Amino acid sequence: MPTIRCKAAVFALDSWTILTLPKSASAKLPSRGMAMVTGTINGFCFQAPLEPDGKGSHWFMVDQAMSDAAGVVAGNTVALAIEPAAEWPEPQMPLDLKNALAADPQARSVWSDITPAARWDWIRWIRSTNQPETRRRRIEVACSKLRSGNRRPCCFNRNLCTEPSVSKNGVLREPRPTT
Repeated sequence: MPTIRCKAAVFALDSWTILTLPKSASAKLPSRGMAMVTGTINGFCFQAPLEPDGKGSHWFMVDQAMSDAAGVVAGNTVALAIEPAAEWPEPQMPLDLKNALAADPQARSVWSDITPAARWDWIRWIRSTNQPETRRRRIEVACSKLRSGNRRPCCFNRNLCTEPSVSKNGVLREPRPTT
């Protein structure tokens, strides 16, 4: 797949700094759902998961290290060059899920056998709620489904934004440009 090159806007959304891809660039990705990419932002090399925005495009969080290294701040337009990553890195496992899998050898066995991309899907589904009780139930369901041999969460729209801090009803909230 050829490198996708574009200019992209960087916005502040609450305490987050996010970069949103133009829809034309996002349309060139192999998935409307989460996509793992490698590339450069203002010449700085990075790898990041692109989260769907629920409106047909993608976005990602610009962390402090990336911001410092690439000179990226909210309000900028940056030069972006990305391509799908050859391999997905291991996701950081939330402690509550880690503890549940440690207590369930059958579920842990299937978890160990699935791909990193599938593990990202399970974690996205589990974390896509602000409600602690819903999250607890999702972990229970995940363990049950893994024990049954399910390798991916079902009934999960991968095209929606699953980060509850910056979305509402699966759609990235409107970012506000910094002036």
